[in-house]
Amino acid sequence: MLWIIMKKAIILIIGVAILQVSFSCKAQYSATELKDNFSTEQIFDLNRITDFFKNQICDNKNSDFKSCFSKILPELLENGWQTILEKVDFEKQKELYNSISKSTFNEIWEFGKATHPKTGLELKSIGLKYNGKYQKYLTELGKDNAEIKEYVENLIAAGDFESMGLLQQRIYKNPNDFNLNNPNIQLLIAIHYLSQNDQEKRRDKWTTE
Repeated sequence: MLWIIMKKAIILIIGVAILQVSFSCKAQYSATELKDNFSTEQIFDLNRITDFFKNQICDNKNSDFKSCFSKILPELLENGWQTILEKVDFEKQKELYNSISKSTFNEIWEFGKATHPKTGLELKSIGLKYNGKYQKYLTELGKDNAEIKEYVENLIAAGDFESMGLLQQRIYKNPNDFNLNNPNIQLLIAIHYLSQNDQEKRRDKWTTE
């Protein structure tokens, strides 16, 4: 009888140890790509970007990222980025830009020239920084995730964050590939939709430096 109890105890201990190792590996994996591509200061800035986006889309500020994004996902599927435009305050978004280091911003984004379809005015338009750290980071994530790999390839080819609603469709159809609890996925989502919000609301005239 004692032997049976000891055997069960040993099995329980081994099981707990395996779970701890598993959780530890997941936690390390979630930060590996960030640490491979960004400095400590830049990672702090990236976390700030994710937190800002979460706070903008959450009705309940105590909710987590997954709960908040899952709630607006049906609206994104039906109405496109209009939901983001309604929720994200662009003036506060510009304050976010000012709160992060210039080096972090410049590794994610760069400005190009766009022509307003109605007025013909030449305006500044935000887009992906070609060959920047953020692009390299996404490429590394895509090595183990076919959906992210395709997303990144399309992003690089276009040099822009698509506005056709493809990302929300990917998230809806492939929840395992877009785990909303994963900080990497949260950052990808935050930067994608903040970029769209910027593109739609920025009205700065293009100037040649």
